[in-house]
This record gives sequence, structure tokens and C-alpha cells, in this order.
Amino acid sequence: MGIAVPILILLLAGLIAAYHRLPLWLYALLTATALVAGAWLGANRTASGVVGALFALAAIALLVPALRRRFITRPLLDFYTRILPPLTDTERTALQAGTVGFEGELFSGKPRWKLLLDQPKPALTAEEQAFLDGPCEQLCGMADEWDTTHVRADLAPETWEFIQRNKFFGMIIPKQYGGLGFSAYAHHRVIQKLASISSTLSATVGVPNSLGPGELLLHYGTPEQKDHYLPRLADGREIPCFGLTGPFAGSDATAIPDVGIVCTHEWNGARVVGIRLSFDKRYITLAPVATLIGLAFRLYDPDGLLGEKKDIGISLALIPRDTPGVEIGQRHCPLNAAFMNGPIRGRDVFVPLSALIGGEEYAGRGWQMLVEVLSIGRSITLPSSGSGSAKMAAVVSGAYARIRKQFGLSIGRFEGVEEALARMAGKAYAISALAQATAAAVARGENPAVPSTIAKYHCTTIGREVIQDAMDVHGGKGIILGPRNYLGRNWQHAPISITVEGANIMTRSLMIFGQGAILCHPWVLKEMKAAQLDDPQQRLREFDRNLFGHVGYAISNAVRAWWFGCTAARIGMAPGDAYTRRYFRKLDRYSAALALLTDTAMLLLGGKLKFREKLSARLGDVLSELYIASSMLKRHHDEGEPVADRPLLAWAFHDAVHRIEVACSGALRNFPIRPVGWLLWLLVFPWGRRAQPPSDRLGHRAAALLMSPNDARDRLAAGLYLTPGPHNPAGRIDSYLEKAILAEPVERKFAKALKGAGLDALDYAAQLDAGVQAGWITVEERRQLEELRAMTLDAISVDDFDASELVGACWNVCSIASA
Repeated sequence: MGIAVPILILLLAGLIAAYHRLPLWLYALLTATALVAGAWLGANRTASGVVGALFALAAIALLVPALRRRFITRPLLDFYTRILPPLTDTERTALQAGTVGFEGELFSGKPRWKLLLDQPKPALTAEEQAFLDGPCEQLCGMADEWDTTHVRADLAPETWEFIQRNKFFGMIIPKQYGGLGFSAYAHHRVIQKLASISSTLSATVGVPNSLGPGELLLHYGTPEQKDHYLPRLADGREIPCFGLTGPFAGSDATAIPDVGIVCTHEWNGARVVGIRLSFDKRYITLAPVATLIGLAFRLYDPDGLLGEKKDIGISLALIPRDTPGVEIGQRHCPLNAAFMNGPIRGRDVFVPLSALIGGEEYAGRGWQMLVEVLSIGRSITLPSSGSGSAKMAAVVSGAYARIRKQFGLSIGRFEGVEEALARMAGKAYAISALAQATAAAVARGENPAVPSTIAKYHCTTIGREVIQDAMDVHGGKGIILGPRNYLGRNWQHAPISITVEGANIMTRSLMIFGQGAILCHPWVLKEMKAAQLDDPQQRLREFDRNLFGHVGYAISNAVRAWWFGCTAARIGMAPGDAYTRRYFRKLDRYSAALALLTDTAMLLLGGKLKFREKLSARLGDVLSELYIASSMLKRHHDEGEPVADRPLLAWAFHDAVHRIEVACSGALRNFPIRPVGWLLWLLVFPWGRRAQPPSDRLGHRAAALLMSPNDARDRLAAGLYLTPGPHNPAGRIDSYLEKAILAEPVERKFAKALKGAGLDALDYAAQLDAGVQAGWITVEERRQLEELRAMTLDAISVDDFDASELVGACWNVCSIASA
């Protein structure tokens, strides 16, 4: 027992120092003080002296830089250099692109929540709000999705003209070039509103404001290119598209077979140096109507006209539609969606060097340009579209489930339907917060490489899950297409957003964690850069500093993960009010767990980790859910922590935490080195997995919010187009909700009086007449029931057609386009 006490003191001091991340010298001072105090209070002095001497030797070796670097850091640097996974040019460019925002804190194991909560609340300017209330509202009112998708397979000509005249294609273009100069947050709000009424509109408007010529010109264009093209793009004189994806390489720009050869050729009466292009692209949105093509290709200079380098690399160029050799105009038919999409091809297409985006200076830098710009565009268009369609589906399904009755009850009262409504409410709340968070990051000037992949993946995936639940709730109403259907096309088109801008299956398994683990980790990228420095002394010094910062960080995360696991994250300092403080503590726990698992996997698997895609995907799930939960807490904070929203926040948060534990469990149970997986399980889950999915009681409260007018429902529906109109059946159904609820007591009273009255053979109007004559209902109540019947009929009615009417343009889109 003599030596047990000083060892216990040493261990306890280490745990305290690691939990609070005290510097090494302070830990040494704390431990020495504790050992002296223990000996003075009665601990065995000999044992304390032995432990103290051993601790002092270790402390000196670690605290004296010269000793530490010579005997510890130098051998570790040699080992690290050998195991450092080689980075491809693609990976290196991806890591250099983008910035790190709050997502970096989630890898720290000890997030500084004040940084998140102090970020300014996203807000629209008066001009941006006026655009949403004016032209955007008008454009939504012009939408007729059945006419667009079935009759025309295109937007109406007057809709195209309205889009161009009101500069919807120029939202991101500064005012100095004739654009609207809107913030990323305003861009998000516009796309979200359009998506709530028409996926065709959101895609058509979103793409020119996302990855394409406009964004690329803003960042890299020459002054001459900006002055010429940006005003024309802003007012719609030029309609852009961007050709990246090809039949063989997909979206992998580093492997594209499309080539450009530097050569001389006649151009406008003179012989000039330019590029002869051959390319074959597909899946290009807006290509059939585009007048300006952005093109990615590999540039070669075999004759050395630009310099000694023969393989210059991936480059980007702008090509007018009417350039000789360009073939464009045919259409793809993506699941009968009506937005313009098709192939572009070119053979021996010659353009001058001035066609290169950014000029000759940016030749060979196309992959870097694409990666940097993609993070911005991917942060807005697809997440905003997914958020808009999911919120619309959730809100209107709640109204429909209240109005639609079976067996004398609103179908929303049945527990199976209620369960689906709860999922819709919680998931719509989550991705609404996520889409807003990534747009706000761009608006603050960030280039959120990792959050953009999280938002793209989860907003589209969860959006599809919400639409699926909405289809189940609506039953036949959702299946029968026609002017009255507001869900079928969204369900039909959901796989499109899953596939584009990086297929979700690859985004999850390769990109989210693969990029985040290095870019967002507080030490890994610094260590990699330090190990590659040319100067040996500087390399050793920088690697030493980062290595021991990393070691302290790793030990701290192990201690914090174990402590939070033992206490179920019920103890610890956290921000928020009395209700949300527990949520922040839980995220502290899982942040530490993610950091611990990441460090262990990277240390033991090294370069093999990037081939362990299932492990990477599960760790990416943990990061994603942490980011989504953080976004929800930030939104709740920005909105003044409304009590009415708590069921939505709680459902979505418990769902996120449960998914985190499922992902951690999957990673640990399948960890390639089994004993390490067992040890990590004891640290992360000392009492086993405890998080549960949202309870039935919580689901009941969340679903109830969708089925009655209330402030929480209004906040969830904010930004949607729900104005009732002949071409907006969803808006009509939503507008009926309050009147339907007011009529329910009269409806129940009348139904009770009808029982046993022998009036079953009469039609409804005759039954109402009899009810008024018998005094069961008043004349005013009769009018109320007639109105309820009309609203219910509108809500549940579906369309039917003559056979000839079903032979619409959507079935023959390619033949019509070619004709």
C-alpha cells in the first residue's frame, strides 16, 4: 500500500490536468505539489520520493526542449515520415482549398461554444427582403409544375422572360456588373422558396448562381472577361452551363479524357495561338439552352508554345455556343424532370488563349479553381432545395393529416401516421438549420469545404426521407400525378439531387471524414506540413511543437471521453439555458469521442485509413451529426430560445445523438485491430450505449405541432411559398387548417346527431337541411360544415385524364427537343 498513494496522486493529477488541458509545466508543478502534500499528510515518504524522482526524470526529458527533440522527437519524426500517407495532387489541392470554421472545433474534443453562439444571426437586407416578397413571390405564383413537367417539359416562355428580366441568374453577381449583389444567405432563401413550389424553378435558378461561369469569373476572371461576360450573365443575355462530367471519368476532373492542344490557327482574320479542343460531356444542366459553356479539360502544349511544360494540366475555358465544332441542343430526360439538362460535345473546336478563365496565368490550375468554387456553390443550391421541399412536405402533410379523416378521426391521430409526422417535423427542423448554417458561413466570407459536403449529403438524403414519409401519409393522393399533386414530382426527382455534385454514396464514404480529418483537425495538417519543411532544424522544431501539442490533445480527449461516458455528460461547464445546457454537454462528450477515434485510426492505420471506406463513413457520420446538432442549437439560440420549438429541437437532437452512438458503435465493433476496438469501447461507452431514439411521447408532441396553427409551425414554415392559388394545391391545403379546426366541434356534434336518425340514404346537403330543421345545427353552422366539406374535397381530390392527355411532352422530351 505504501506506493499506492503516490501513484494514485500522480494518476489523479494527470487526469485533472488532461481534462482541463493544462500545459505540461503546470501539470508537473501540480503533481510535485500533490506528492509533497501527500508525504506531509502521512503518505509513505520513501515511496513518494521514488515516484517523485521518476516523475522528475520524465518531466525534465519532456520540459527541456533540447533533450526532448534529440531523444524523442527526432526518432518519431523519422518514423512519421515513413508512415505518412502519400497525397495525390487531387487530395493535396482539395486540402489546400477551403477554410475551417466552427467544424474545426468539433474535432477539438472541447468545442468553444462561444465562438458559435457569438456568430451574427443571418439576416436579409431590406433590398433582399423586398426581392423575396416581390419578384420571388411573383415567380412562385407563375409556377405551374404540371404544365412544366408534363405538358411543356419546360418552363413557360413568360417564366423564362421573367427570370431573365428580374436578374434571377445574377444574384451572386455584384451590382457593379449589373447583378443583384445578394448575400449567400439571400441566395439560400430564394432557392429554398422556389424549391417549395417547383424543383424545376429551383434547379434553373440555382445552377447559374452555383458552380459555373459566373462564380468562376468572379473569383478568377480577367478584368476583360468580367467586364464582357458578367453583365450579360446578370441580365440573362447569356445563359451559362458548365461541362465537367463525362462518360468515362464522371466528375473526377483529374482523369478526364477531354483535351485541349495548344496550337496556332486562324481567328478573326489573324493567325493566333490558341487551343484546339475535343470533348464529350453529359448530365450538363442548362446545356440545351446555354449560350455560354464553361469547360473543364486537360491542356497539353506539345510544341512548347507556352513554355517547356508539355502536360499543363486541368484548365477551364469559356466557349460561346456558336463556336464552330460545338454540338449542343439534345436533352437528357432525368426522371421526367423538366429542367434543362443534356450532353455537350465538341470536335476540333478552336478558341484563342483569351478563352481560358483567368487567362494564361490560370492554365493548369483548373482543379484548384473547381474545388475552391464548388465548396461555395455546394453550400447553397442543393441544401436549400432539400430544405425547401422537406419543410413544405412536413408542414402541408400536417395540415392534410388533420383535414383528412378515416373512421371518423383525423388520420394524424393514428399512431402510425403520427410517427411519420414526427419524423418529418424533426428532420425538416434539422436540415433547415443545417442549410441555413452553411449559407451563413459563406455569407461570413468562409469557404466551407467540409460543411458543404455535410450539407449536400444530409439535406438531400434526409430530404428524400421526409418526402417518402409524406408520400406514405398522403397515400393515393401522393401517387396520382396531375395539377392537384404537390408531392409526386418531388418524390420522383429526389434521386437527382442525391446523385449530382458528387454522388452521396461517395460523399459519405470518402469526402466528409476524409477531408475533415485532415483539414479540420487542430494538429494533423500542421504536422504534415512541418514534416515536409526543407530546413532540417526548422522541420524538427516545428514537428516537435505540433507533435507534443497533438499528444496532449489526444490524452485529453481520451480522459474527457471516458469522464463524460462515466457521468453520462451530466457534469461539466456548458453554455445555454437550463433546457439546452445538457445538449451542449452531450456534444462535448461526442466531440471528445470523435477526436479520440480519429487519432487512434490515423495513428494505427496510417495511409490505409483512406481505403477503409466503411470506417471513414461511420466517423463521417459522427462529424456530420455533431455539425447538424450544433446548427440546430445555434438556430434555437438565434431565435431567442422559444419554448414552443422545444419538441422539434428535442426530437431532432435525440435523433442525432442516437445516430452518433450507432455510428461510433459500428466503427468500434468493426475496428480492424480488434483489441484496440475493445479498449476504445471501454473509454467511449464505459456503461454501454445509452442514447435512444426519440420517444413516442416526444414524437406525439412534435407531430401535434404540424397539425395545428402555432408559432413553432410558423417558424418551421418560414420562407416557403404557401400562398393559396389555382396552381398551388399545397398552399390551399395549408390555408384550410385553421378553418378546419374551428369546424371540428360542429362536425362532431352533427355526426353524433345523425347517428340513429335514419338519414343515411340522403346526400350530404339533404342531411344538412334536416339538421337545421331539427335544430341540431344553426344556419351559420351549416355554412361552416359546407365550407369544411368543400375544403376537404379539394384536399383529397385527385386528377383523372382522357388517354390522349397523358401523351404529354415529358414522355417524348428528346424527340421534341430535336424537332
